[in-house]
Amino acid sequence: VEILGGGAGVPVVQMVAGGQVDFGISGADEVLTARARGADVLPLLAVFQTSPQAIMTHEGRGAKGIADVLKSGTLAIEPGLPYAAYLKKKYGFDKVKVVPYDGGVARFVADKDFSQQCFITAEPIAARRKGSDPATFLVASEGFNPYVVVVITRAALWKENPERVRAFARATREGWRAYLHDPTRANAVMAKLNTSMDAETFVAAAEAQRPLIETPEAKEKGLGAMTRERWETLAKQLVDLGVLQKAPTIDDLLVAAL
Repeated sequence: VEILGGGAGVPVVQMVAGGQVDFGISGADEVLTARARGADVLPLLAVFQTSPQAIMTHEGRGAKGIADVLKSGTLAIEPGLPYAAYLKKKYGFDKVKVVPYDGGVARFVADKDFSQQCFITAEPIAARRKGSDPATFLVASEGFNPYVVVVITRAALWKENPERVRAFARATREGWRAYLHDPTRANAVMAKLNTSMDAETFVAAAEAQRPLIETPEAKEKGLGAMTRERWETLAKQLVDLGVLQKAPTIDDLLVAAL
């Protein structure tokens, strides 16, 4: 398997749908948006059962949840994100100063009234290493919980070569199981690819991921399990938020015998 770099700015869904790559990693909201546009993308498994998307603020502010965070101060967030739209609709952003998210934690560390979007597995750890005491609240706890790190392919490839797709899904599951059992080897590889993170940060990130992946549902149904109910709930939320005009057919997303 040849692994290509992803991340912000890389059109992974379009690359998979267009046949440039056979498999990719995406989010459930992106999958539904692409399907609604008619793109040929098919989710195979969802590694993160609980979304790591979160809002972090300073412990000293005494916030008990996201509702408290949004009562004052400055919030750095990408307004185009579906979960930003969800929080804005639920609580309003009229009491906070909304500024662009810059991807780092420098402003957070410097300003005690500053809050920002984050992945609970990343920025809070970085901020803590720089001497801050962040309080972090999962967006999933507010009722918006899309699957994250969703392995996708094309329905055409599944139809043409189902055993290849099954083999890739099996290998992905085994890789994640090995990582959760002992992340040492994987962390060593990732450290070479990302020299900005030290060994302790990788260890902390691995521990932060575990409860988001090994949820009770995943333990019952298997790592990466997906349910119709979760997809239907997300589709309805995206329609309610105006992200989608109409929800795609959920039956077309559910692959049996993986």
